[in-house]
Amino acid sequence: MDKDWVISRRTFLAAAGGTLVSIGLPGTFVKLADAEQYALAASTRPDGRPRLPPGQTAVEKIRNMGGTPGTADVTNWKLRVYGQVKRPIVLSYQDLLDLEQVDIVCDIHCVTGWSLLDSRWSGVRLKTIIDEARPRADGRFVIFEAAAGFTSNIPISDIHEEDVILAHSLFGEKLPRANGAPVRAIVPDRYFYKSAKWLEAVKVSARDEPGSWESLGYSNSADPWTGQRFDEKR
Repeated sequence: MDKDWVISRRTFLAAAGGTLVSIGLPGTFVKLADAEQYALAASTRPDGRPRLPPGQTAVEKIRNMGGTPGTADVTNWKLRVYGQVKRPIVLSYQDLLDLEQVDIVCDIHCVTGWSLLDSRWSGVRLKTIIDEARPRADGRFVIFEAAAGFTSNIPISDIHEEDVILAHSLFGEKLPRANGAPVRAIVPDRYFYKSAKWLEAVKVSARDEPGSWESLGYSNSADPWTGQRFDEKR
């Protein structure tokens, strides 16, 4: 997401509290049929949490949430992995493809209130890449650095989740430009602004560094199941 798409808390909360409509973002929300929504809301994940977090509405396809695309493509994309690591590395797109590939099916949840269930991504586990760089003992956070200066942050413990990946494909096709091509982060169990698009670097940090949206007052934990979209202390 790009700062050009920031909406006021009042506008956002008014939209999130009722039927979801366009709230200054591209297009409108296409909801699933009510019967499907009720069934999804009643289902649970293996960890016991509801499949559909509070305040979320399931949609039929991923939304284009705007942002500023980078200029890289598969021919010249590079990923810098640096910071509190013993072996800084730079990966090309082909280097990424040469690493162990995984296919995941996961639910993704946008802070604006939509959820896409059973989205299918292909790429490389973030842990595989961080392990290649050999993080130092004081490396406690991962900072995603993307095009146009966008950043997001997660605890390094998140890399142990098998569905936290750097994705190059969506539903069996190369990642569309609007969705972060050539490579984006996928962190399914946090609001989707943590999953930085048009990824350029991954930094391992000893301290937390709130990202672009977090610095504007959005929740740093970004946990969809708590429903805390904003940092109430700000």
